[in-house]
Amino acid sequence: MRYAIVPVTPFEQNCTIFWCETTRQAAVIDPGGDIDRIERKLAAEGLTLAKILVTHGHIDHAGAVGALAAKTGVPIEGPHEDDRFWIDGMTQQSKMFGFPNVQGFTPDRWLQAGDKIRFGEVELDVLHCPGHTPGHLVFFHAPSKLAQVGDVLFQGSIGRTDFPRGDHDTLIRSIKQTLFPLGDDVEFIPGHGPMSDFGEERRYNPFLSGRFG
Repeated sequence: MRYAIVPVTPFEQNCTIFWCETTRQAAVIDPGGDIDRIERKLAAEGLTLAKILVTHGHIDHAGAVGALAAKTGVPIEGPHEDDRFWIDGMTQQSKMFGFPNVQGFTPDRWLQAGDKIRFGEVELDVLHCPGHTPGHLVFFHAPSKLAQVGDVLFQGSIGRTDFPRGDHDTLIRSIKQTLFPLGDDVEFIPGHGPMSDFGEERRYNPFLSGRFG
């Protein structure tokens, strides 16, 4: 499997494209906006979009999901149904954060821990990692030791928990009990900022080593 990161929206959110090298089928994870930029990357790599995946319901991650699905006809998978209230409130989010003309959507498939995502010859594991939002998911490709973690974990930081139904203790448990056991050598793509690996964050992230709250 190969991947590309396409920063989108004023929040510089890491929309991610995963694709199968054999079939050139692709999944776009968290198309928060700037559909033209995402489509240009798909075309440049000669990819066929097979599905849209959503880690959680915040607008910078999901704001263009509805429009991209309507334009391409591909299914939407994720997030976990505990984020339904965020998805249902997409229009309100658009007003709050100044995202114009955001199209609402309902996922074709709500996901939960243990589900599998398949496109081409690629299979992703679905991990439920609540805390930033209650329905937040992580997509993990075991053969590549690569995870797309959305806003759960960042290089040197962790996701915010001051949004509705966020919970700091739950987020820490998600990181330590669900992500870190995957292995120190697993690289991850966060929702914002540079990549890192779980070993680096387990050892040095101040929010996980007890130095900060």
